[in-house]
Amino acid sequence: MTGDMSILEARISAESDGWRLDRALAAALPQFSRERLKKLISTGNVEAADGSLVRDAKNKVQQGQKFTVSVPAPEPAKAIAQDIPLNVVFEDDHLIIVDKPAGLVVHPAAGNADGTLVNALLHHCAGNLSGIGGVARPGIVHRIDKDTSGLIVAAKTDKAHVGLAKQFADHSIDRVYKAIVYKLVNKSEDKIETNLARSTQNRQKMAVVEPPRGKHAITRYRRLQALNDATLIECRLETGRTHQIRVHMAHIGHSLVGDPVYGRPKPALKDVLKKLDFRRQALHAARLGFTHPVTSEALAFDSDLPVDIQELFRALSVDNI
Repeated sequence: MTGDMSILEARISAESDGWRLDRALAAALPQFSRERLKKLISTGNVEAADGSLVRDAKNKVQQGQKFTVSVPAPEPAKAIAQDIPLNVVFEDDHLIIVDKPAGLVVHPAAGNADGTLVNALLHHCAGNLSGIGGVARPGIVHRIDKDTSGLIVAAKTDKAHVGLAKQFADHSIDRVYKAIVYKLVNKSEDKIETNLARSTQNRQKMAVVEPPRGKHAITRYRRLQALNDATLIECRLETGRTHQIRVHMAHIGHSLVGDPVYGRPKPALKDVLKKLDFRRQALHAARLGFTHPVTSEALAFDSDLPVDIQELFRALSVDNI
């Protein structure tokens, strides 16, 4: 990092030999979309090994070529307070636990400038949120996906933020999710352990990859109840990677019912999903346990399955199909 600029090195792999520059850089730097890299190329932020600027994304590259990519720091949008109803499970002077509904984005980002959990927290907490998370996402220590429902904690003070972040980093937080997945899960319980990284084929997706690429991820799951061509399961996270449960369950052939990214409606269940108008992954953050970062009190909170997943559960129960 130089000033407000991140300087990244990219080396063209054998697989990318002969590709367009933008495509090859996207493979070497999967954290960036191809469109983002095209813009960086056109604005003179990509240099060849000899120091010359490369401005044509269509240029063909060769194995072993090296490029330097300068990435300007993003301009964070200032989140505004908005009066959005919240289901507050617990709150004190240091932190707040919210039971987030499906459909609510956690913090402002491209495409979701407002109407997020952060906007709601800024109003509810009257400005008392930790600033460590940055301008756009004050108080946010962890995230759950927009269309995942359930428990999330936010920090109101910097001391709480640091303490909670440490517990998430050392994986001492107790996080339990409930999900409905396609097909019958035969094992009563098991552990899924892989590396996860952003897909080189689709920047919106994460994928299981071979080490050393990616980040280590562990999910433990337990079968709770067999349903019609589906199963209610419980998942415990030992790590907290993006889309971890969704990717891991899809990896073993049991994608989440309703998941628009990692799963497809099975023919036998299409009518059920259509009748219920169920359009999200059936995933709920059901339990959150941790040590209070200021008082050292052991805290644990539970959340019942929301109405839409309860309806899906009943519709898929053995006696209903």
